[in-house]
Amino acid sequence: MKRTISLLPSSTEIVCALGCEDRLVGRSHECDYPESVKLLPVCTEPKFNPLGTGSDIDQRVKAIVQEGLSVYRVHAEALKQLQPEVIITQSQCEVCAVSLRDVEQAVCEWVGSRPQIVCLEPNGLSDVWTDMRRVAKALGVPERGTELVTRLERRMAAVAEKARGLPERPTVACIEWIEPLMAAGNWMPELVAMAGGVNLFGEAGKHSPWMAWEQLVQKDPEVILVQPCGFDIKRSREEMPALVRRPKWSQLRAVRNRRVYLTDGNQYFNRPGPRLVESLEILAEVLHPAVFHFGHDGAGWQPL
Repeated sequence: MKRTISLLPSSTEIVCALGCEDRLVGRSHECDYPESVKLLPVCTEPKFNPLGTGSDIDQRVKAIVQEGLSVYRVHAEALKQLQPEVIITQSQCEVCAVSLRDVEQAVCEWVGSRPQIVCLEPNGLSDVWTDMRRVAKALGVPERGTELVTRLERRMAAVAEKARGLPERPTVACIEWIEPLMAAGNWMPELVAMAGGVNLFGEAGKHSPWMAWEQLVQKDPEVILVQPCGFDIKRSREEMPALVRRPKWSQLRAVRNRRVYLTDGNQYFNRPGPRLVESLEILAEVLHPAVFHFGHDGAGWQPL
């Protein structure tokens, strides 16, 4: 068995879904699912204070990035002590998680065997499936990767098929950050379409775009889904005054019809791993509550 360190919450979930949790010897500071992985040694930390408002966090991160620095720190000494044979990281977003550059720099700081670095880059849904197969191959269980992807795709297809026959497809605005305002991109437009909705902002396979408040007012979506990256429902609810106090908020169609929903973006939508299936189920529930019932109400999503 290959000693493995996962530096992404999503890749940690992938490793566990492949039945390889016993190979994990280290994790990132954000890896928290399944619960048992919290016992693993932590190999990273943020260089910014994660407390405060969304606006505070945005300013701190941008200040670090503008200096050409990495947002996260990899503990080279921890890597040396754990002696991993496989390290899983990403190159999709240097703000969201530890980057390939961070890992390569840390590895260069210790002398020993050269671990295999598996760098994930999930821009769209098909990339997530590809990454799962790549992780499975690196761990020496390629057949499990194929089986996992097939199983997840089958569950998603069942939801999409049921949604395809529905007569109405509500327009949806997915908000990935509240202040400043950001729409959701990457795999989210695909999930919205599969759940029976019409995505208004963000493009499939492309990074999440910043959004002007006037754009949201002009489009006037039927449904607003709030899913800040890294925030759970409680944290998102605490951030909502920044959105609610905006001019014309009360006039928005989604607000008038009470179709604004808070979701656990940290555990679901912003993790390109196995639980994107549950993310799709949450979307289907909020878009078509009379048709879909998966039991995510309360934990995965709540009405504003």
